[in-house]
Amino acid sequence: MYKISRQLHFSYGHRLLGHQGKCRFLHGHNGRVRITLSAEKLNHMGMLLDFGEIRSTLEQWIDEELDHRTLLHQEDPLIPILMEQGEPVVIFSCNPTAENIAKYIFDKGQQLGFPITEVRVWETPKCAASYGNKNH
Repeated sequence: MYKISRQLHFSYGHRLLGHQGKCRFLHGHNGRVRITLSAEKLNHMGMLLDFGEIRSTLEQWIDEELDHRTLLHQEDPLIPILMEQGEPVVIFSCNPTAENIAKYIFDKGQQLGFPITEVRVWETPKCAASYGNKNH
């Protein structure tokens, strides 16, 4: 199995509804993401995929749709207030935890047709969560 990975960074704000700790408050992260793709065969160029294709599609989507955005649960009462002020908000059907952000990016990668097998999201340099195929 061949694998390639691309890392990128994006900044985001969020809070977790129902959390008992400090994550219940609106706060931000300088996140790091590693996207891993896998395939059993290489293309005619001897590559799984050109890294530029990841940059020009999935990384561009992250930059446009998640970077410097506030990620909130659909039931968060801050949504109308922030939207009224023109703040960019991304609405999740669940709490926007690192785990759920990883799945969100994974699902988008699959929609774009990438042979994606794992997305790992670091909220901090020491704390990461991932989502991927169970065979990864």
